Amino acid sequence: FAHQFKTAEGYGWTVEASFDWPEFIQNKDVEIARLSGIYAANLGKAGVDLVHGRAVLRDAHTVEIIGKDLTVTAEKILIATGGRPWMPADLPGIEHAITSEEAFHLPELPKRILIAGGGYIAVEFAGIFAGLGVETTLIYRGPNILRGFDDDVRAHLAGEIEKRGIKVILGCQHSAIEKTATGLMNRLENGMEIETDVVMFATGREPHVKDLGLEAAGVALNDNGAIRVDAFSKTTADNIWAIGDVTDRMNLTPVAIREAVAFHETVYRDNPQHFDYEAVATAVFSQPPVGIVGLSESEARHSCPGAVDVYVTRFRPMKYAFTGSDERMLMKLVVDGESQKVVGVHIVGPEAPEMIQLAAIAVKAGLTKAQWDATCAVHPTMAEELVTLKDKQRPGSMAAG
Repeated sequence: FAHQFKTAEGYGWTVEASFDWPEFIQNKDVEIARLSGIYAANLGKAGVDLVHGRAVLRDAHTVEIIGKDLTVTAEKILIATGGRPWMPADLPGIEHAITSEEAFHLPELPKRILIAGGGYIAVEFAGIFAGLGVETTLIYRGPNILRGFDDDVRAHLAGEIEKRGIKVILGCQHSAIEKTATGLMNRLENGMEIETDVVMFATGREPHVKDLGLEAAGVALNDNGAIRVDAFSKTTADNIWAIGDVTDRMNLTPVAIREAVAFHETVYRDNPQHFDYEAVATAVFSQPPVGIVGLSESEARHSCPGAVDVYVTRFRPMKYAFTGSDERMLMKLVVDGESQKVVGVHIVGPEAPEMIQLAAIAVKAGLTKAQWDATCAVHPTMAEELVTLKDKQRPGSMAAG
């Protein structure tokens, strides 16, 4: 909202706005309670007995609910315990840090925050806190944020979030965190010392398998500590399945839902199905946001048998023309040079997540660049650039807009 208020000034609006953290937290709690109530009600309507408690597998058919004096037996068991934030236990002072799970339970909005990490959660929370006026520093041990994403996306977003006031420090990590009279001193391995009020670690998540009793049930883990499953989500125990982040396949909510549907079709409708993990769209709700589907340029060059055609544009969204903003949008199409199918779409900028959902349909359908080009543009929109890209990018060149 803070960014929208600033944009509005370019169109003649005078906006006087203030932010109330306690009110936001209260509204958030009310909404979560409402949603949880709906889920619980839907379970009840479906005839499900909902038990609140920690479950431990005693054998392949028996689940004990700790502290409830309750044991449940079942012919089939589905594990969907998700993931939990990972923190480096051996870092001196790590007990002073929080994770994303505590971020929206802070009693007051900090004036200064340091976020460690470079993935979805770290980048998203950096945008949230910076947008609320918090002095925000993001540190990441790698050479650039969003490891695994297309290199153009990574470089572009890093530059754009710095324009939003986020200080980005790359190739660095903590050596210690020390509590001081005025805050928390972050001592970094490069010798820098940064004092903040809050330190948040978003350095990854791990499957939630601790004390679940998997060994007693004959459920094995893979080398990454996730539950090992086959294509149909079956574990090493014949009557136990697992879905979602606890299997560490593709850790996205809609994917877990699709895995659940496939499990139901396979086990209860005698209609074996498995989820297709190819060309799944995803979004990073950073500021500006990111939307991607399909292969990065690097992945395409490694997997496509022939040449790879790349189309890139960087431009200022029209809505910023009156504001004097130097914010830029990135759009990139990756095309299999042999089949001419569009195998990757990468967008950084306003409404990127909304655009990528529709672009994903075209990529999943295997449409060619010529078919994209044959689609008439909607003007004036940002998305029209996706069907008007004509010039191939030469390897090593940078497209301008």
